[in-house]
Amino acid sequence: MEPLTTSETFQPPAPSARNANIDAIRGLAVLGILFMNIYFFGNSFSGYANHETVPIHDTVIMLFSNFFLEGRFISLFSMLFGVGLAIQYNKLSALDGAAYQTMKSRLKWLLLFGVIHGIFIWYGDILFTYALGGFLALCYLKQDNKKLLKKSIIFITLPLFIFAIISFISPEEAIIRGSAQFEEDLSIWSGTYSGQLMMQLIIFTGMLFITPLTTMWLTAGLMLLGVVLYRKKVFEKGLTQRQLLQLLLATILLSALDSACTLATNPSLNTMSDSIVMLSAIPMALIYIHLLVKLCQNRATILAPLQKVGRLAFSLYILQSVCGVLLFRHIEPTLMSTLDRPGYMLIAIGFSLFQVILASVYLKYFNQGPLEWVWRRLATRKLTATATQTTPIASADT
Repeated sequence: MEPLTTSETFQPPAPSARNANIDAIRGLAVLGILFMNIYFFGNSFSGYANHETVPIHDTVIMLFSNFFLEGRFISLFSMLFGVGLAIQYNKLSALDGAAYQTMKSRLKWLLLFGVIHGIFIWYGDILFTYALGGFLALCYLKQDNKKLLKKSIIFITLPLFIFAIISFISPEEAIIRGSAQFEEDLSIWSGTYSGQLMMQLIIFTGMLFITPLTTMWLTAGLMLLGVVLYRKKVFEKGLTQRQLLQLLLATILLSALDSACTLATNPSLNTMSDSIVMLSAIPMALIYIHLLVKLCQNRATILAPLQKVGRLAFSLYILQSVCGVLLFRHIEPTLMSTLDRPGYMLIAIGFSLFQVILASVYLKYFNQGPLEWVWRRLATRKLTATATQTTPIASADT
């Protein structure tokens, strides 16, 4: 990769017309991810702890989640991240080699955001994994769709296979609400912030070793899948009817299998569901993409509230963590012992409505989210400074 020459100046590309479909899909993803993360803002070890006798309403919501929520929006986010890489590469590749330099700068800063988020706010961070997956995906952007799809399948299959093996070798026993283990975990996450910080530092340190071996590859595979879908105009036209039917059948079968493993009394099968849900999430995420593309049809007036949320996805994702941790660990930690699944869902619905209103109001006064703005400024600051230093003085006044 050649450096910028003295005759070149780096400037962020002029904004082009936004893809309303992608904004709407991103909005759905950031709202949807809350419905899964909300269980872990409090007890970050086990998430939602079942009652010894599971209420029927908990079972119903669990089954609904297995088909429509669990893992779906993480997969959507990963694919959209790949789309973002493809769009950035197309825009920046005209700058004679500056594309990779700029994109790597963005990923480095995202990596730092992920570290800060994972240690100081909430351990369930995805930004760190996305940054690592993004670095890996960057290596393959020049390949054709056939090779990209092949890489995607390999990258997705490998960690799922590893997770499946681990589930049989070392199954996890479910933590029951009110048990000694539950109370011990609760004392950590409802204790002092310094204690929580130390625990999150320990967890994140473990992630530094685990992520490059597992979830980084899964995330990169989904990103490459997103690139292929973007190149094939799926985010503009949607899927064919045949593809849609195939995906519908796949998600029904895999989600049913996931539900059967979740309801089983065998710990190995319970743990196996973690692998199956990641696989079942992919076809359902593709169905969501198709539905929103057909509904929105790239029109700014259709699903406008969802599009506005999508434009602030980074800021709202962090806001969810901050508010969730404050609520469940500091303001009302007793909720971890008293709330059933319907209660969690009601909180998620209420906060989702708040985010929709917040995004609509915010974008009346600003064009970009606060964290989106900071991220872009940080990522382009060094490149802009370098370009300015190599530009003749006479041209600096033009």
